[in-house]
Amino acid sequence: MALPTDPASSWLSGTGSQSRLFGTGSDDYELYEQDGEFVLSVEMPGFERDDIEVGWYEGRLTVAAEHEDNRRDQTRTYRRSFRMPKQIDDDSIRARYQNGILDVYLPSIEDATTKGKTIPVEE
Repeated sequence: MALPTDPASSWLSGTGSQSRLFGTGSDDYELYEQDGEFVLSVEMPGFERDDIEVGWYEGRLTVAAEHEDNRRDQTRTYRRSFRMPKQIDDDSIRARYQNGILDVYLPSIEDATTKGKTIPVEE
């Protein structure tokens, strides 16, 4: 399974926007900051390590997986994207899959500043 390299073609794919909006999503992941890095833990029971692809492209982490269950003649898929609120040290990203949990470690760059501004809300 190849991850898309064009984020414009899948800008909402896997963001969970509709799920959160309508309350139909699942809580299959946890994202937190610890010791200068973000840690993303994703529950992925039933997948094998080789079924999972983790990609990083222009500040967006994508987790994708596909597993063929020959006994049930079914294919299970998972796809979700995450945008990080800080700059990440691309060369130090690492991932581990153990006991049905995928952990991705994304070290943030300490001296980086995130550009942004406050948007006034008009009547």
